Amino acid sequence: MNYFGFALADSMFQGNGTIVRTAVSPEYVRENMVDLIPCLNPSHVATINAMRGRFGIDLAIPEVPPRVELQHDDTVIVMGVRGLPRLTDRHEYTTEEIESATFSFTLYRFWE
Repeated sequence: MNYFGFALADSMFQGNGTIVRTAVSPEYVRENMVDLIPCLNPSHVATINAMRGRFGIDLAIPEVPPRVELQHDDTVIVMGVRGLPRLTDRHEYTTEEIESATFSFTLYRFWE
């Protein structure tokens, strides 16, 4: 299985194994979107919209994100963001905020 989300948790990895971490490009994510199971939380719609607008990565937002339990050779791509403020009094980021933020994409592969 191949997942996509905004965070990584220890509970995603079942049993003992090796985790291989590889930086990937937004192009890689776009080229592999059809194979990705989105693990996006509906409460993060502003970040999802920023990802869509800046990178053209348009993954569905599930009503309830799936429980990720990585088995041998499963992967998860995590989008990390630095520089976006917390939205406390509004629901969207400005274009300037999105353009000044740093986005990274990392693929984690689990080997037992």
